[in-house]
Amino acid sequence: MSGVILAVAIIVGVLVLDQVSKLLVLAYLYEGEVAIIKNVLHFTYVENRGMAFGLLADHRWIFLVASVIGIGLVAVYLFKFNKRPLSRVALAMIVGGGIGNMIDRIRLGFVVDFIDFCAFDFWVWVFNIADAAVCVGAALVFLDLILEIVADYKNKGKTVPATEEGEEKGG
Repeated sequence: MSGVILAVAIIVGVLVLDQVSKLLVLAYLYEGEVAIIKNVLHFTYVENRGMAFGLLADHRWIFLVASVIGIGLVAVYLFKFNKRPLSRVALAMIVGGGIGNMIDRIRLGFVVDFIDFCAFDFWVWVFNIADAAVCVGAALVFLDLILEIVADYKNKGKTVPATEEGEEKGG
């Protein structure tokens, strides 16, 4: 039960941080830019009408339907089938971030992005807390998968193979 409470707390926490930050951006940064760390990190207001990083702009209904289906499937897996703690945290972050951006699409018709790492020449995208939660959550799912594979591999060496009669080989 504590895993469910933790997952719900993470989802709510991501949603609150995401939505409050976006409300502040809309109130104080609308069509502007603030240098937090000059030439490294800026807050830059962007209306993202596409998916991640602005891809496929102006296809709002496709994203809403895909979001509802995706969030629903991840949430069902999270609460019904998943028992691994790291994976549960990761999936909760993905669900919270997905809901946060879906709220923007429904309420505003676009997603508010504002975190702009401009220190890297190859990084040109502006994102938000929900995007960060989804990306970190996806990385944690990947890490958890690797840890599970390593654990299974280590445990394979500890099992005693059975004979054809179903008895364990003794030594």
